Amino acid sequence: MESQIFGLRTAANREDQVVDYLVSKLQKNTEGILAVIRPHGMRGYIFIETLSKIDAESALRGVPYARGLLPREIPYPEIEHMLEQVKVEMNIKKSDIVEIISGPFKRENAKVMRINKQKEEIVVELLESAVPIPITVKMDAVKVIRRESDDDE
Repeated sequence: MESQIFGLRTAANREDQVVDYLVSKLQKNTEGILAVIRPHGMRGYIFIETLSKIDAESALRGVPYARGLLPREIPYPEIEHMLEQVKVEMNIKKSDIVEIISGPFKRENAKVMRINKQKEEIVVELLESAVPIPITVKMDAVKVIRRESDDDE
């Protein structure tokens, strides 16, 4: 049987919570779901690769912030460009406040201490920690949430 891709409407800015909840639910029972796709920069939608629309609907039952499936299947070529890994020049500066978006410190805020563009890594210090400990993370594992210059306003 061919797999199908369906779009799932979510509450805006809750895409990560829907993905996390769905993945933890699917670890207990896969329910015909093959993949959960969270396109970067697309608000209010995630994609689900499944064997049938019925499987997708049953997997989504009870998932918080999930607003329902789009009525038709999405052809793979329409979302293919969202899945390719693209090398992007990161706009991160020293002293920026960033949110870690992947890894063991996910959802933690940190301050940028050093940047290594060759290795595409940055050294950050977690803001909530009692003792400042430098942590090295990949540049694509963080997003800037506040600039040092923004504090002047």
